[in-house]
Amino acid sequence: MKKIKGSCLFAIILLFTLTSTVHKKTRILIIGDSISIGYTPSVEQSLVEKANVWHNPGNGQFTGNGLEKLEEWIGQGKWDIIQVNWGLWDLCYINPDSKSQGNRDKINGKVRTPIDDYAANLEALIQLIKKKSNAKIIFVTTTVVPGNEAGRFPEDVIRYNDVAKRIMKENNVLVNDIYAASIPIHEKFGLGDDDVHYTVKGYVALGKLITQFLEKEIDSLKK
Repeated sequence: MKKIKGSCLFAIILLFTLTSTVHKKTRILIIGDSISIGYTPSVEQSLVEKANVWHNPGNGQFTGNGLEKLEEWIGQGKWDIIQVNWGLWDLCYINPDSKSQGNRDKINGKVRTPIDDYAANLEALIQLIKKKSNAKIIFVTTTVVPGNEAGRFPEDVIRYNDVAKRIMKENNVLVNDIYAASIPIHEKFGLGDDDVHYTVKGYVALGKLITQFLEKEIDSLKK
């Protein structure tokens, strides 16, 4: 009888272990600016059966801010995937005398992060993530800037994205390039030709681009 009970107990423990493994959700940390804040709820809802999704507290802002706060954001969490994005804040021109929100001024202002500094900061950020976590890293490119935006030039997005993709390639980091897809989304669901942000439907559309990419990586982690 004792052997039978012992065998049953072993079987129960094994079944519990296998079940826990199968249903373990992927832990995903999203780090980014207000665009990522906007689409994260949609991503979280879409992946609810597969992953637990967190966004860094507040706005990730620019690469310099990321360097100051990245270790705090990663914390002691055992992340499976860390998705990052910096760009819109970096390529923005700032003038302390500007009355525009955020002191944006692409005529008389100064760019917050020159492109060479942006590249160096991204390199440092990726190395820091690798030092602090074994998570798979995904970089998401910057979304479109409309022509009448007060502090940003549309063509700068392409330049900064190209630099970011180069840095990611050199560091074997996956890139989810959503820039081209963001153009028609912003045309239909943007807040205007002077605003980089989106309506709720716009963020849902962006969220689908993020979710589809993440789903493939979640599945690859389980193989």
